[in-house]
Amino acid sequence: MAKNNRLKNAAVSIGSAVGKADASAHQAVKKATKAAHVAKQELNALSKQVDALKKQLSKSTKRLRSALN
Repeated sequence: MAKNNRLKNAAVSIGSAVGKADASAHQAVKKATKAAHVAKQELNALSKQVDALKKQLSKSTKRLRSALN
């Protein structure tokens, strides 16, 4: 019986360690996913700003060319 209890205790400790590792890995993936989502949103916002600046530069260039002619 003593061996059986030791075996059960070892299995429980191994299972607990695996469970903790799995939980921490799951949390890390969740944090990484959130960070990637925020980064994607920021990239989209920056892309919109760049497009607006390109449009503004184009308008300014047209006005300057017409003023110089």
